[in-house]
Amino acid sequence: MPHGPFGSQERTFFAALGDVVFGNPFSRDREALVARLAAGAPARELAADREALARVVAPRVAALPPNLGAEDRRLVEPALLYVSYHRYVPQLDALIERQAKASAPLSVPFGDEAIGGLVASGFEPERAVRLFSFYFQLRRAFYFIQRSLTGECESMQRLREALWNNVVTHDMRGFEAALWNRMEDFSTLILGETGTGKGEAAAAMGRSQYIPYLPHERRFATSFAESFISLNLSQYAETLIESELFGHRKGAFTGAVDNHRGVLERCSEHGALFLDEIGEVSIPVQIKLLQVLQQRVFTPVGGHERKRFSGRVIAATNQPLDTLRREGRFRDDFYYRLCSDVIQVPPLRQRIAESPRELEQLVHVLVARVAGEPREELAAKVLEALEENVPKGYVWPGNVRELEQAVRRILLTGAYQPPAAAAPGLDPDARLASEVREGALTADELLGRYCLLLYRRLGSYASVAQRVGLDPRTTRKYIESARSG
Repeated sequence: MPHGPFGSQERTFFAALGDVVFGNPFSRDREALVARLAAGAPARELAADREALARVVAPRVAALPPNLGAEDRRLVEPALLYVSYHRYVPQLDALIERQAKASAPLSVPFGDEAIGGLVASGFEPERAVRLFSFYFQLRRAFYFIQRSLTGECESMQRLREALWNNVVTHDMRGFEAALWNRMEDFSTLILGETGTGKGEAAAAMGRSQYIPYLPHERRFATSFAESFISLNLSQYAETLIESELFGHRKGAFTGAVDNHRGVLERCSEHGALFLDEIGEVSIPVQIKLLQVLQQRVFTPVGGHERKRFSGRVIAATNQPLDTLRREGRFRDDFYYRLCSDVIQVPPLRQRIAESPRELEQLVHVLVARVAGEPREELAAKVLEALEENVPKGYVWPGNVRELEQAVRRILLTGAYQPPAAAAPGLDPDARLASEVREGALTADELLGRYCLLLYRRLGSYASVAQRVGLDPRTTRKYIESARSG
């Protein structure tokens, strides 16, 4: 039965379009819905062109009657936004490319036009400015999640979907209505083995936070290139971690010859702080970070003033947190405050098992990264060398990081020999003992392989460092060297 100016078919179309506009672009459900809504577009065109649906929606929007009732207006708002957003996708992409290379926020010459178009479509001016800020955020999220994470296997598709949800939630209706300025309350924990790409996943999230547009200045409030800060906690001795996190005041300890701003102070209110290797920090530091997450304030070492932290926290570890919590090395209350969501980055062996083409795709991307541009002939040579040198069933213990070094080694030497201890069917402890008996290792190789053996047993760089009498940073260097072989 027709309702208002629309027939039932039109109402069904616009209602379904709302689920597309406000849904996760990386979900399989959305892909199926887009294909159904864009049925008027040729299938080949739709598969090759993500803008095809916009060309189906635009004529329907143009045909809307001029005076809509409140209910009908709410129904067609997603369509108005969809057409407006896609009109500025090329300019938004160009702005992202330019801003990625600049520290200061750049001028946005098309901002007035985009906001004016929204106002002309019936949106209140204040909301129109905020919606334009969403445009930039959504485009950044898609840009970084799509481009930073190579691979089309099932687990990588789930990873992209999870990252998007953590930036703007699974349904942007709620995000736009109430959560856009509350996302700092949602901390995220990223888990995965060493070398899987946890840092890239965190960066994609961190560079996609909401940044308000300043219409009078024709620019965004800050640069996304500067709003993401990453800190690898395992690189610092225990005595320096608090200084790097909270900062310190001059004279707070021996060697504190000047004031120092920690990452909590340097992080923008529109940015995100990535704490890598969170499983390495001591209980006292965990308690202080817990207070920051709960109260949003901190005090520099040796200071008394309380400073506010308004950014978002993303943490990551390659360690088994269940084990650390069971052993009392990671506080339960800290864990539960960190894990508004937990994202798992899949290991390379899982990705290859899900899709044999995953390795080929990664090699092409890595070769392009090394060469500065796609080079099909170099990628073909790398793939040929991997086929010849890497045994079937190889588990890639160093994950994507190991593969990247394998690509570099092949480009340099023409071959890559996987570490013997990582070959299928060989016990690493037995291999190490055999090579020690044979005198086949240098001093650095021996220390690295021994540290790696202990790491597999003890589970943390700090524990290995204490056992062998080295600082954690040096210990980590030896372990990573032994892994990449």
